[in-house]
Amino acid sequence: MNDSGDPLATALFSEIFMADQLARSRLGKALPKGMEISHFSVLNHLARTQEERTPAQLAQTFHVTRGAMSNTLARLEWAGHIHIRPDWDDARRKLVSISPAGRAARDAAIAAIAPILAGLVRDIGADKVRAALPVLRELRRRLGEEG
Repeated sequence: MNDSGDPLATALFSEIFMADQLARSRLGKALPKGMEISHFSVLNHLARTQEERTPAQLAQTFHVTRGAMSNTLARLEWAGHIHIRPDWDDARRKLVSISPAGRAARDAAIAAIAPILAGLVRDIGADKVRAALPVLRELRRRLGEEG
């Protein structure tokens, strides 16, 4: 391999980065007023896991700093979408859970973005999307090992 790098790797990651940027832009515009993708991601995670998480666990899950997660959680708490309570076993920690209003906001967000996502899968073709998923999952897994 020469100094210019691997053209296949460069093309792959260029496509991933551009798709990420376009997806965030398009989905961000479709989310309910005031909701950002980071807010939706945390609400969706809490709704799916149905377990309390510490801010540190959430920061690790989303590969962001604790400060960035604290900012997101403060906004979600202000909106009434999450509950933050002390950990009764360790007073230094806090535990985060989704509120009923947060679950409703997450459901509204899913209702807003689901038609966009379904349309993309339909247009690309379910078979092509299914074929791409193992490669994307493996990339995510390997990149996650580095962090």
